[in-house]
Amino acid sequence: MQHLQRYQQLARLLWKYGRADVVVGIGMEDAIEGDESAPPHPGGASPEELADDLEAMGPTYIKLGQVLSSRPDLVPASYIAALSRLHDGVKPFPFEEVEEIVTRELGVRLSKAFSDFDEVPLAAASLGQVHAATLRDGRPVVVKVQRPAIEKQMAEDMEVLGEIAEWLDAHTDFGRRHRLQLIIEEFRLVLKQELDYELEANNLRTMANNLAGFKRLFVPQPIASYSTRRVLTMEHVRGRKLTALGPLTSLEMPGGELAEELFSAYLKQVLVDGLFHADPHPGNVFLTGDHRIALLDFGMVGTTTPEMQENLLKILIAVSEGKGEDAATVVISMSQVAEEFDETSLRRRIGELVIEQRDVALGRINVGRTLLEVSESAARDGLYVPSELTLLGKTLMQLDQIGKILDPQFDPNAAIRRNATEILAQRMRKQASQGSMLNSIIELRDFVTALPSRLNRIMDGVANSELELKVRAVDAGLVMEGLQKIANRIAAGVILAALIIGASLLMQVQTSFTLWGYPGLAILCFLAAAAGGFWLVIGIFIQDHKDRSNTPR
Repeated sequence: MQHLQRYQQLARLLWKYGRADVVVGIGMEDAIEGDESAPPHPGGASPEELADDLEAMGPTYIKLGQVLSSRPDLVPASYIAALSRLHDGVKPFPFEEVEEIVTRELGVRLSKAFSDFDEVPLAAASLGQVHAATLRDGRPVVVKVQRPAIEKQMAEDMEVLGEIAEWLDAHTDFGRRHRLQLIIEEFRLVLKQELDYELEANNLRTMANNLAGFKRLFVPQPIASYSTRRVLTMEHVRGRKLTALGPLTSLEMPGGELAEELFSAYLKQVLVDGLFHADPHPGNVFLTGDHRIALLDFGMVGTTTPEMQENLLKILIAVSEGKGEDAATVVISMSQVAEEFDETSLRRRIGELVIEQRDVALGRINVGRTLLEVSESAARDGLYVPSELTLLGKTLMQLDQIGKILDPQFDPNAAIRRNATEILAQRMRKQASQGSMLNSIIELRDFVTALPSRLNRIMDGVANSELELKVRAVDAGLVMEGLQKIANRIAAGVILAALIIGASLLMQVQTSFTLWGYPGLAILCFLAAAAGGFWLVIGIFIQDHKDRSNTPR
């Protein structure tokens, strides 16, 4: 009952955009019938209306729309274009609330902390908005302020979305295939990270350090004494969004070099550093006056382990070279397999997907979109790929858009192949760091120190005929139990056969003891054999039924 109003809003949204089956499934059709604002028939609404409806429902759903705008595996292309405006076209909140939040967070009046603070925001997003300001020492900065009371509202919204995802996972093929509960849980973690501006400040410092070798890239740094969990003050980037560049600017800037360096930097983030900017949509990328690329908004970052980096590099190279079989092998090895997994179907799907892309022309492959489609194919065939692969696909798809703006002739596949060797070298240098070398030296010392005593024990055992070789077979107990059952059944069968043969021979011996006119001892042997055979058959059927019931499916 606490979430009834939000359920009604979601039911109306689902009904409006053609998912009446979900509305009926969660038992909300009565609410739709009594709602005059709901459309009389499901479906028919335009994609642009969806963006407006999500914005009206609040920050959580605006952020959900932003995430969906970069997931072509979940949302049709027409909706992706409409939802893209939610990245930076959100209505701002009043300046009075901005002033109250900044004053409370910094513990000082706005006029004392800043010599100038622009009341009109530079941009407004789902979680906060950005204002231009000037510090007392004259430094120009931007101040990112979180929307008021947003954490509580998002916690309630995520609880509702989690309940609906749980129902969809339990009752629909779409939910089971995409594991919506897991997606919602990952979405919850992303929101939690983005609501912590102190974490974003740390991300800015880490990224600036990791990308120090890329001279054409710039990451603005936070002002620590002016930043808290809900307020982030950082250097002001003088430049323009890539989406706002005109034809003349495009001619003046070194677009090819910028695209190459940006792509190389992201490959390094993902495949070497293990921490990457996971939301590089064109609204978060600026071109500065000195023709450098400025990366903004590090609230959403992705992480990769060394093992995951190896697998992702193999997949990227395989896709960029059009090798579908290699890509399928790596995807299967790094993923979780469901009961209904169809490996043959998945290999065929991925092979066809990569071949189709290759036939288009190798230079026009969108690697990010291909990775997302690989994830979609894997889910359809019962394979659950790691979320890092989907996040990488989304990031590379956004990078492809940026690369086309900077240089329409930029080939991301060639960039992957050009950078593969350097990435491998960087990974080897990272693994050969001072710490890892010392670790290896310590382990080698321990091995060399213990080696003589171990060799002495082995040689003494050989000389005294005391050397034993123990083999531990997997499931040896089950194998022995099965062999014992087989031996018991064979022995019982031999005994029953002997009784039958013995009875047949005794039938030829006439005795005074008879049953039904036949020699009595022979008849008793026949009866014993019949009872034993019946018991053996029944026992076999009962045991086989138990074994089938206990076998995991």
